Amino acid sequence: MLATVHSAVVDGVDGIPVRVEVDVRDGLPAYSVVGMPDAACRESRDRVRAALGNSGMRWPQRRITVNLAPSSVRKQGTGLDLPIAIAILIADGQLPAESVSDLGMAGELGLDGSVRPVPGMIIVAATCPGREFLAPAANRVEVALIRPGQIRVVASLLDLAHALNGSGPVPPIAELGNADHPVRQRLELADVKGQATARFALEVAAAGGHHLLFVGPPGAGKTMLAERLPALLPDLSDDDAILATRVHSAAGIPLPAGGLVRSPPFRSPHHATSTTALIGGGGASVRPGEVSAAHGGVLFLDELGEFSVPVLEALRQPLEEGTIRVGRLSGPRVMPARFQLVAATNPCPCGYGRSSSSCRCSDTAKARYLRRLSGPLLDRFDLRVPVEPADPVALLTEGGDEEKTAAVADRVQRVRRRAIARGHLDNARLSASRIDEVAPLSSDARDALREALERGELTGRGAHRVRSVARTLADLEQPCAEVIERHHIEQALGLRLPVGVEQQVSR
Repeated sequence: MLATVHSAVVDGVDGIPVRVEVDVRDGLPAYSVVGMPDAACRESRDRVRAALGNSGMRWPQRRITVNLAPSSVRKQGTGLDLPIAIAILIADGQLPAESVSDLGMAGELGLDGSVRPVPGMIIVAATCPGREFLAPAANRVEVALIRPGQIRVVASLLDLAHALNGSGPVPPIAELGNADHPVRQRLELADVKGQATARFALEVAAAGGHHLLFVGPPGAGKTMLAERLPALLPDLSDDDAILATRVHSAAGIPLPAGGLVRSPPFRSPHHATSTTALIGGGGASVRPGEVSAAHGGVLFLDELGEFSVPVLEALRQPLEEGTIRVGRLSGPRVMPARFQLVAATNPCPCGYGRSSSSCRCSDTAKARYLRRLSGPLLDRFDLRVPVEPADPVALLTEGGDEEKTAAVADRVQRVRRRAIARGHLDNARLSASRIDEVAPLSSDARDALREALERGELTGRGAHRVRSVARTLADLEQPCAEVIERHHIEQALGLRLPVGVEQQVSR
């Protein structure tokens, strides 16, 4: 007898509908899976067989053939365990075929018959055809965000079999655990003592969405500053929140209590991370990398000079386009990667730089260390700011007069609202076609920008980015200046070390 159950698998941040077809017929007992399954799919035989036996159901002592259609697409993961088990029971006559005629499902089976969660369930639920979808109970929070009222949750194979036979209760509808997303935990910016220039650069970066590089010795506060950037950013829009939730679900990153990723993500991969881990990829089926997990938020690269050159150069395309394309023979996979890049680096391997008597590095070692930071990559940082050790008096002063996170976040929100009113998300994404309209230059400001270009301090891209930073600086003023003046350009240039940063920080 032949049975078909609908399901889906995850590929990148998209889903692929899958028809699980099972044929059970007389013959020598055997079990085979076709349709380009990966190792996890092929191992379903042992999990499904044990789950059926421990749930009091019969494993057919016949020839079982499982086809995962379409057969031209690679299937990976353990999410097809549940539909395979139900299809076997239907093909063996233990369950009625009409019980799943308009029902999709996915989930991993434990040997005891429990239905366990799998990554990317929100994508699977959104992709799978059918009027209703059955998901593991542990995935209830995320699947409740998709197709409200059409998602049911199940805890065990036995409960589902009883429900499909009509001898048990219908699986309950998935409900949001907390419709109101939890209150954001914001790190306090006032904890950073001194560092007025670096704090101001952080505010400008948050207000305009600009990429930011801190350069300075260890212990100066570079990481502490970067970790406080998400607290200054507004919550994600509805579209970005859904997209970020899809990415986190596909990548297996735990979701917040409310199910929806509302706060800007903060990702900080180790400097030994691989290119694949950073940009995404893997086997035939693609998984999101750190750049996608940071979509809508911050990607922080600490110890930038310790990252390998291929990893750093792989960032150039997503920084420009806001997406990442992972090539495969079956076609490229496009994943979201619109993030704000913040990085921190020491001026040399020992960290202290030539300006300090503590530096133990040779000129060759310093040149080799900073050679990893190519000109094209540095050119994509709108703000490149030196961070010197804080003043001892400021460090030891209790209380202090540093501004609180809430006050700075209010100014950031005001600038962001102005950018949205002009028709763009933030000033960092001003297109070349709109820069003259949104950031008009006074004659003095144009002269200042031309002088910087003539001195060779800026590339064409750098000039555009200086204008966008100047727009943010003008927006931060109260009242907001509609025309960019010379002091805005000069201030933007002052927050941007020249492209030859290796010479500047080594002096």
